[in-house]
Parts: sequence; C-alpha cells; structure tokens
Amino acid sequence: MRVVVDFCIIPLGTGDDLSLSPYIAECQRILAEANLDHSLHAFGTNIEGEWEAVMAAVKRCHMRVHEMGAPRISSTLKVGTRIDRVQSMQDKVSSVEKLLRE
Repeated sequence: MRVVVDFCIIPLGTGDDLSLSPYIAECQRILAEANLDHSLHAFGTNIEGEWEAVMAAVKRCHMRVHEMGAPRISSTLKVGTRIDRVQSMQDKVSSVEKLLRE
C-alpha cells in the first residue's frame, strides 16, 4: 500500500537545543538512500512510498538520531493512504496550484 506521511523528528536532551539541523540533515540522507520521494519543509518532511519502506526509513531515522547522541526523541507522524487511485504528493500540490492560477 502506498502512503504519504508528514514526519517531524525532534531530538531531546542533546545539549544543543539551538540547532537541530545536523539531525534533520542525517534523516534527509536516510530518506534519499532509501530512494523515497520526500520534501523537506519548515516543520518536517513529507515522505511518499510503500508503507513498509517509509516506516522502515522512519525507524532508521530514530535509530540514527539516537546514535548521534540524542537520548530521547519526540516525533509526529501523520499518515495518509488511499486505495481508490494513485495520487502523489506532487499531484496534491498541483491540484491546488491549478485552482490558484484560475
């Protein structure tokens, strides 16, 4: 089953609360290595792919951020699925952009 998720990972207890960028960058590398379509935004990342592959990548992000020294992680994951037709993240954005051009 295909899935589109909105994933936000927040390392806690790192002692470096000023910048989470290194942790986020590492997760972006994990998503790229998994060959998942993804799009970083200001408060998280949209990810698209098969359910198992996406969830495995989310788990790898958690594992890697712990390896980087975060003793705790808080993350949010919004999950969307549909089985009536195939719809990509870009399809959803394009639909709104089309209306804005009209």
